[in-house]
Amino acid sequence: MLCKDVPVYLFSTYVPTPFVPYAVMKYGAAAGVMITASHNRKEDNGYKVYWHNGAQIASPHDKEILHCIEESAEPWAESWNEDLVESSLLKRDPLEDVCHWYMEELNTLCFHRELNAKSPLKFVHSSFHGVGHNYVQRAFQQFGFPPPIPVPEQKDPDPDFSTVSCPNPEEGESVLELSLRLAEREEARIVVATDPDADRLAVAEQNDNCGWKVFTGNELAALLGWWMLFNWKEAHPDPADTERVYMLATTVSSKILEAFARIEGFQFEETLPGFKWIGNRIHELKKAGKEVIFSFEESIGFLCGNMVLDKDGVSTAAVVAEMASYLHTKNLSLNQQLCNIYEIYGYHISRTSYVLCNDPPTIHRIFSRLRNFGGQGVYPTSCGDYCITHIRDVTTGYDSSQPDKKCVLPLSKSSQMLTFTFQNGIVATLRTSGTEPKIKYYTEFCASPGERDISSLDEELRKVAAALVEEFLEPDKNDLLGRSV
Repeated sequence: MLCKDVPVYLFSTYVPTPFVPYAVMKYGAAAGVMITASHNRKEDNGYKVYWHNGAQIASPHDKEILHCIEESAEPWAESWNEDLVESSLLKRDPLEDVCHWYMEELNTLCFHRELNAKSPLKFVHSSFHGVGHNYVQRAFQQFGFPPPIPVPEQKDPDPDFSTVSCPNPEEGESVLELSLRLAEREEARIVVATDPDADRLAVAEQNDNCGWKVFTGNELAALLGWWMLFNWKEAHPDPADTERVYMLATTVSSKILEAFARIEGFQFEETLPGFKWIGNRIHELKKAGKEVIFSFEESIGFLCGNMVLDKDGVSTAAVVAEMASYLHTKNLSLNQQLCNIYEIYGYHISRTSYVLCNDPPTIHRIFSRLRNFGGQGVYPTSCGDYCITHIRDVTTGYDSSQPDKKCVLPLSKSSQMLTFTFQNGIVATLRTSGTEPKIKYYTEFCASPGERDISSLDEELRKVAAALVEEFLEPDKNDLLGRSV
């Protein structure tokens, strides 16, 4: 960039991924690039590109960039001049300014600073060998909290992720071992863990019986969605204001926000999987004068408010701490409040997992079989003992529930994604991951408000998920590996 006389803002040290789209918007830059392996191994290093609106690139920009790369496969001779990074007057370090602006703007998400300053709760934070430590410490202080207790072995960047079998906090209790043991020693009730590039957040809470509850992404979204709406309504008592409020979620995530919207009167929208779709939709809604107060994807990606157009583990960590402190003043734990939410809006029980497949032709064969299950172009009508009433195929644009049989969501030819609605009300989706060799599966049962027989719903969900994997993915025949963590 510098050798072509393009001004560049180059961060002088590691920063969380959301700092890059934030800086793009603050500086009015043409684009932003973040080099990261995220929660994957260092061998999977890649880069995320943000457009000038501060959201990740979507079509047609992704294809245009790829086309430009293919047209100039050999770097320009002058681009090897590394000295330019030190000598060019066109390079500036945005670290201090962006950090200052970001921390100041966090105040828009802080609603109870005085309560926070007096809170007796203690928090432990793990950076998962990534970049989150300094920034989460500062975010907590911005909210009026003392800094959280860091997990010393995981505090500093380490590309070998030497204390965890997998650097993804989404994997739950097994990878949070060091955090939970430290929290027990320090008598801290709550653990927050940012993934290595600090755009996602896992949360665990100590139960009174001394076990730990690690919240799923869907459960955390129920809590955060409730919290953001609760505080928004406190500041906007006129019910008419609620009509311009939006919450967003990806289509494979829990429908709990939709249940909130039905009862509370705000707007809810779904997007395709991936925060780039959410970010671009927030940008469109803001231009139309709407206010998006919460967005999420079930893989522990959250955005409270809209100061960044991407998921953000740093701001969410501080918001979770404030929510927990507020609930503590009401003698409620996070888990107790989650149960209260389900009592009001209906229990939403979900199961999400994946199988590994390193052979792309096998993945193609699995999905092709499902599209021709009962003959050419005939999808399955049942799975195990369970009858399928509707099928949506985002890869081909087919949706049997629509009058014209066409998908409402945009076509997504580059990835495989099939959704099955069962007669018993369960919705299940199979899809390929955009960044890893995984076939992911998602199942959810949305009960009506007041429906309480949860154990039987959970068992039904477990059976459907098992049938989905056995009959539709055929793991033994296709050499698929189950989740190992």
